[in-house]
Amino acid sequence: MALPIDRSSSTPLYLQLAAGIEAAVRDGILTPGSRLENELALAQRLGLSRPTVRQGIQEVVDKGMLVRKRGVGTQVVDSPVSRQVALTSLYDDLVRAGKSPRTEVLEYRVGRPSPEAADRLLLEPGEMVLELMRVRYSGDEPLAVMRNTLPERIAPTREQLKKQGLYASLRDKGIRLAVAHERIGATTADAEHAELLHEQEGAALLTMDRKVFGNDGTVIEYGHHVYRASRYSFEVTLVE
Repeated sequence: MALPIDRSSSTPLYLQLAAGIEAAVRDGILTPGSRLENELALAQRLGLSRPTVRQGIQEVVDKGMLVRKRGVGTQVVDSPVSRQVALTSLYDDLVRAGKSPRTEVLEYRVGRPSPEAADRLLLEPGEMVLELMRVRYSGDEPLAVMRNTLPERIAPTREQLKKQGLYASLRDKGIRLAVAHERIGATTADAEHAELLHEQEGAALLTMDRKVFGNDGTVIEYGHHVYRASRYSFEVTLVE
């Protein structure tokens, strides 16, 4: 793998190294799962100091393109998922991106709504709700923990939710989504999310709260999703 270093450039050496590694990953020279040369070998081959090499590699690790594994070294990971902010499901977005989505349904509970759920979903007296907790994977890598609440009358089965996304399951029932209110934020991983998402406690996470309405103004569902910031990002197009 060629990593050109221009010592006459005003660009810091560690950033030149980081750019070269990123280009090798994007161009397929370094494929997912492949290991990077160790720091000492890279430093000797490129005539750089070991701290410079370490800093350059860390730049790429911080962008989610490499991961350090104890006893294994530094490996290339699968490309991060970048998602347009739109009324789509993560499952559908992964399929369109050529990924292999998989869903683990951790909780599937039908019962009486809490006062908050009854208010948010505009439920009639006596209506029941489905409360879901799922982990969405891309291949074998967890990307998100998703909690959703929706009226029991339109609830997909557990088996449907294992095979496809929530929105696809609702469309199969003839339910059409019209508009959503969404809020994107950030948090850090607690013990539960760290375990489910294979992150360290305190790692940065993205959050999304969404409430979805049908064409007739009824509330279809509301959810709280937590994403790995190292593997996932949102994109927004702004127009003046």
